[in-house]
Amino acid sequence: MKTKTVFAATISLIAMASAANAEGVLNIFAWAESISPELIEKYEKQTGTKVNFDSFTSNEDALTKLQTGSSAYDLVTPSQHFVKIMIEAGLLENFKASELPAFKQVQEKWTRQWWDPNNDYSIPAAYGTTSFVVNRNVYTGPVDSWKVFFEPTDLKGNIADSNSPDEVISQASIYIGVPLCTEDMVEMKKVRDLLIAQKPDVKIYTTDDIGNRISGGEVGAHSWWDGDTLKARLNEKAPIEYAFPKEGVIGWMDSFVIPKGSANIENAKAFINFMSEPENATIQYNYYSHSSPFELDASKVKYNKENAPELFPTVPVVFQPACSPAAQELVLRVWQDVMK
Repeated sequence: MKTKTVFAATISLIAMASAANAEGVLNIFAWAESISPELIEKYEKQTGTKVNFDSFTSNEDALTKLQTGSSAYDLVTPSQHFVKIMIEAGLLENFKASELPAFKQVQEKWTRQWWDPNNDYSIPAAYGTTSFVVNRNVYTGPVDSWKVFFEPTDLKGNIADSNSPDEVISQASIYIGVPLCTEDMVEMKKVRDLLIAQKPDVKIYTTDDIGNRISGGEVGAHSWWDGDTLKARLNEKAPIEYAFPKEGVIGWMDSFVIPKGSANIENAKAFINFMSEPENATIQYNYYSHSSPFELDASKVKYNKENAPELFPTVPVVFQPACSPAAQELVLRVWQDVMK
């Protein structure tokens, strides 16, 4: 994704895995509020495993934690480009993911992707997009281009953006046609200049409290995610609209991975299998409100194209790649200039 709008939280729950003999402990490190409490409770009762759940607020936080103590966790859910980074850094277990029953439940289009071509280290968990959202009580104009967000007229001084450099710079790059993860300084200067010109119109760079800020009209437009927008619109009747700009949106895919040195690998694999079962995958989809890579029970699916257009992109979706060290250095340099 992505960086999602979540707050740091650590909770301990008692929940169990799908295999009836999977007793013991399972330590999960995932995006906050990203796994259905109903499923954790069900898993516990089914297996007797105690689940300890810690949450992170960005892929960078997850990477740092694994670099400094990966064996503390048994299951983590990084986004696609960080899966590749973690594999290359030797931070993940090769648990032969493609041999698990869960792998058979994954839609074929999401298997053997570039971040893990053989699916040795990961199994997809959820996917979605990042775009911008407008409050229709504040702004009534079109939302068919990133120009509305990066070169605002009616929204001048009334925008909020993410504080994730990967996210912001990727969106700006898509808008002006700069390749993601470019090592070309001239190209990155175009992105820098665009963001610096936009800066006076940005009230705040943050991923905290987005729902209240955009739904309440504190800003007219905000960078946000598809499922979060959907929940705010449906559950809270927020007067908001998710934009599908013609230039495209950033896509993300979170995956289940097992950190190197995990003490409970078999429990981690059992939980992945449990989450992939159609009944459970459907419960998770309905709870999380982001798209599922697993086969679902169509009779129980809550969202469709009619009531949840946010989940069905009508424009190109560009997945964030894993940048080379040189490209990432340029991203950080641009971000530092913008944040001055």
